Amino acid sequence: MPNTVSTLPLYHEVADFLAQAAPTQILAYKPSDAMQKRYDALVWKKKEGNLSQEEASELEYYFMLEHIFRLAKIRAAIQTES
Repeated sequence: MPNTVSTLPLYHEVADFLAQAAPTQILAYKPSDAMQKRYDALVWKKKEGNLSQEEASELEYYFMLEHIFRLAKIRAAIQTES
């Protein structure tokens, strides 16, 4: 079975660290407008079938980071409720 983002313990470890280090800041985090626009443009290009190999790689990094932050936000929310 190949490793996917959800099966890599490193992602969970990093998410735990981030959530423990700064739960309030993690919950409040939003990407900058420029980063969000770039992400949206890459997703659109992918839907249109016009994504270069370099852009596909960049988009994969965005997906990985987004997954880490989702994990961290879930953990941070649990910590702040406790």
